[in-house]
Amino acid sequence: MRSETGFDPALYDRFPTQGERPKHEEPQLRRIWCAPKGWEYLTVVNNNYVGIYYLGTAFLFFLLAGVLALVMRVQLAAPLMDVLPQATYNQVFTMHGTVMMFLFAVPMVEAAGVLLLPQMLAARDLPFPRLSAYAFWAYAVGGLAFFASLFVGLAPDGGWFMYPPLTSKSYSPGINTDFWLLGIGFIEISAIAGAIEIIVGVLRTRAPGMSLDKMPIFAWAMLVFAVMIVIAFPSVILATLLLEIERAFNWPFFDATRGGDPLLWQHLFWFFGHPEVYIIFLPAAGMMSMIIPTIARTELVGYRLIVLAMIATGFISFGVWAHHMFATGLPPMTSGFFSAASMAVSMPAGIQVFSWIATFAIGKPRFNTPGLFAMGSVVIFVTGGLTGVMVALVPFDWQAHDTYFIVAHLHYVLIGGMVFPLFAAMYYWTPMVSRSALSERWGKWVFGLMFVGMNVAFMPMHLAGLMGMPRRVYTYLPGSGWDLPNLISTIGAFMLALGVLLFLIDMARRFRLAPGGGNAGNTYGAGTLEWLPTELFSTRSIPVVKSREPLWDNPDLSDDVEQGRYFLPNSATGRRETIVTSPLLAEPQYLQMMPGPSPWPFAAAIFTAGFFLALTVQAYMFAWVSGALATVAVLRWLWDTDRPVDQPHVDIGAGIRVPTYVTGPSSHGWWAMVILMIVMGMIFAMALFSLAFLWGNQPSFWTKPLPLTEGMGIVAGYAGVMLAAWATRRLHLGGKSWASIPVLLGALATLGLTWLDASAWFALLPPDTSGQSAAVNAILCLQAMVGAIAMLMAAYLGWRAVKGLISATRNNTLDLTCLFVGYTGAQGLVGTIFSRAIGA
Repeated sequence: MRSETGFDPALYDRFPTQGERPKHEEPQLRRIWCAPKGWEYLTVVNNNYVGIYYLGTAFLFFLLAGVLALVMRVQLAAPLMDVLPQATYNQVFTMHGTVMMFLFAVPMVEAAGVLLLPQMLAARDLPFPRLSAYAFWAYAVGGLAFFASLFVGLAPDGGWFMYPPLTSKSYSPGINTDFWLLGIGFIEISAIAGAIEIIVGVLRTRAPGMSLDKMPIFAWAMLVFAVMIVIAFPSVILATLLLEIERAFNWPFFDATRGGDPLLWQHLFWFFGHPEVYIIFLPAAGMMSMIIPTIARTELVGYRLIVLAMIATGFISFGVWAHHMFATGLPPMTSGFFSAASMAVSMPAGIQVFSWIATFAIGKPRFNTPGLFAMGSVVIFVTGGLTGVMVALVPFDWQAHDTYFIVAHLHYVLIGGMVFPLFAAMYYWTPMVSRSALSERWGKWVFGLMFVGMNVAFMPMHLAGLMGMPRRVYTYLPGSGWDLPNLISTIGAFMLALGVLLFLIDMARRFRLAPGGGNAGNTYGAGTLEWLPTELFSTRSIPVVKSREPLWDNPDLSDDVEQGRYFLPNSATGRRETIVTSPLLAEPQYLQMMPGPSPWPFAAAIFTAGFFLALTVQAYMFAWVSGALATVAVLRWLWDTDRPVDQPHVDIGAGIRVPTYVTGPSSHGWWAMVILMIVMGMIFAMALFSLAFLWGNQPSFWTKPLPLTEGMGIVAGYAGVMLAAWATRRLHLGGKSWASIPVLLGALATLGLTWLDASAWFALLPPDTSGQSAAVNAILCLQAMVGAIAMLMAAYLGWRAVKGLISATRNNTLDLTCLFVGYTGAQGLVGTIFSRAIGA
């Protein structure tokens, strides 16, 4: 295969090096990657610790949401039960769905990625460990504060999808809805931070030789998962912003009496909401595709087909969102398209299921606990998939929509497609991080109770739904025929809960955290790299990968790695570091300096949570202070990055030398900035869609927009901002010391141009007059926000230049600032043209 970077693959033949490495090298790595003590547990950034924190917190939310589900089942066990008042029940079912979808499902699989990916890729850590720490603390603090709203009667009560106009100020005047809007938007930002970490980590920190066709299937799943988050989550972030602005400032985005449209919320929400089902499913499917070959003691059948199926699932899932809107009166052609897409998306899932069945069939499967959960997952998920094809048919969906049939379908898909694979994964990978494995005997009882309980709980809901029982009712009258199905469902729910309780008891008995690597070892005889001997610095040395199952194909690999016979047997610079490789063939490119423990990500997360919570309770002065302190904390943690290194090139093993610093597209920071710009671009694209949607659906409220000719000066100004960003980069490469001045002026000009445009629009259309005016002013607000960020980045760049930390060869801060300022100009140019062209 041709080299991407000019690296000679023949150099890999130098490994493994002969002999044993000096004994002093391993203690050096242990000292550099030392374990935390005392309060340092709050500042730790190692993936081992952050991943365990993440998993534990996500599982806590699973338990909390499960308790809420049991309370609901008691309320519905018999007619006219009086366990919960109606208002409280509305809060409980809203919190159950919200916590399961936002605080458990996505964070849980993201946490698994943070914990497992560095081990599977044989990297020292993911490339932005402080970002992972920030994402975790932001999620944990914000999520717990959000859940606490239930105990003071302020929990949201509009369902986990929060449809307007039910959630508008007129019908929900309290701050219950605001807790959902600001809390969930904040949590989604945390999820996007984790997705950026995962994308760059998978593409740029794989072990040398681990080309894309040798990558573990779980890494493929996490890559597709993270890309889907980057594309889908901006839509719900925008939706929550628009509804919160409507509630706070009376801008009528969703008010049909003033040119808004409540269906706009459904389009924005379900563009995120239906892909989220597959966002949850794909990492779980990746876990299944790792576990099943080990349990069956054979290679996975159809590796390439599964990778293509995952990519296809990610692609098709974005054409399914109106599947949830068949009952809203969509045109027949639109309904037909989304119905076909809803059925088509089952085909790549079917490919994966058939691959798992074929792997079991050709292998010699062992009926241990991970194997039982994997088999149970296939049965439950296929059952849910069959009912999914049923509700993809528009006539059937009209009958079953908003009934308990949909509740049953949803839980079969999510429990079979995510919860059971997750329990299989916890039994399978616990020996990697614990001093002992979980009990096989207890595990089989856990599986039996959960499998039987799940089917007893949710199978009768299909019947109750077909008999007409609607979702979200807090009680029902006797004689409707719903009594027996609901009683059986309640019994099944408690059986399922008993299985989870036994799991918790077994965890308390057996699990003892060993972040540097569990003593139980490779319990199930897997062939992938996460089962190499590890410490807090991951593997003793980073191996050359030549196959998908390296431990099966090379029985001596573990010993060679532990003896330090591969890459980075010690620290080349005396700091934390990992090898950054090329995205396709994983050829060594440079050595990344890894940041160590820091209190600033924790502080930034605390103040960010304080900012959003203060906005929720309308303590605006405290919000401004918290926001400022969060910004200072982020800048302070960034200040330690991009620092000079004494050695421009280092030996990473066997005489192979790589640079310790690169700029431009080779830099991992450049990749992260491009992904961030895609996120910002998706938010902006959804805002443009909102304007176009209102123009097409509320023409009677439309006012002729400002003429494009009057905006040509603003368009030219934004083009000048893009030119300033380009010129700054070129001047700095030429060694000009004043090179940061043009980009600083460009960022400042962005704010001025936005102000000029907003003044003109406000004179024509004050934002509270119609949906059109609200949408146009929302676009301007987004432009002002990115302009303010660009200005902050440019000021930060200028300060680093004053301190002498920017040079012609060490200029990643300048590169990234120029990228973002250039994007800011492009967004302003597109927004100015589009807002004037639509409906002109």
